[in-house]
Amino acid sequence: MNEIVARPKSEYDAKFRADLDKFVQVSGWTLQQKVALACRILDRDGHESALAGQVSTRGEKPGTYWTLRFGLGFDEARESNILLIDDDLNVLAGEGMANPANRFHLWIYRARPETHAIVHTHPPYASALSMIAEELIVSHMDTCVLYENCAYLPEWPGVPIGDEEGEIISAALGDKQAVLLAHHGLLTAAKTIEEAAVLAFYVERAAKLQLMARAVGPIRRVKPELAREARSYRGSPKYIAATFNYLARRVLREAPDCLT
Repeated sequence: MNEIVARPKSEYDAKFRADLDKFVQVSGWTLQQKVALACRILDRDGHESALAGQVSTRGEKPGTYWTLRFGLGFDEARESNILLIDDDLNVLAGEGMANPANRFHLWIYRARPETHAIVHTHPPYASALSMIAEELIVSHMDTCVLYENCAYLPEWPGVPIGDEEGEIISAALGDKQAVLLAHHGLLTAAKTIEEAAVLAFYVERAAKLQLMARAVGPIRRVKPELAREARSYRGSPKYIAATFNYLARRVLREAPDCLT
């Protein structure tokens, strides 16, 4: 029997990342399909709130964006009802009207050129947390991708269909990838649809854990250096892609028609 030789964690981390790059494949889904899948993933995780919430991503041409047609719930999203819109919410491709709440997405896109996808939802646990004037506490390994990465907007500016709300929410997000919006819900902004959807998934998970833990006792904070290590581990592009692919497979087993 071979003797086990202890090695530094950095060696295992480097091997894991190399294996991720080698074995995890980036999907060949179109942008429309990814938007539809993100909507279905979030619906399956309880993010639906009738017609509230939006998923958007930059289109292939500057000043264009793909998003779900207004009037549909996340559970109804499919490739064929994802619209291409412009900076004035005019529909460039597809049938129907754009969600007027997409207007505040535009402010984030303008302020952050590196952002290519935005998720905004009103899921129950994040919404409940948003009602008690408490910021998101990241204190579990699974949610450390949000450590030092989730901002907080303490005041509700009203329904986000105007330019003022867009400026306020964009400023509150700052350089973070997520923000908890008081009396409202959550928002994530990322380089890909996959990342924005996975981060939204984990904001809701973190809010749920926080409320459950507080019902029992005070929350113990994690050591910053360990939380940052976990954030780097769970937040790498290929790890995010693998997570999105898994969540998408769950959706496709139940609703394969969302890719039509």
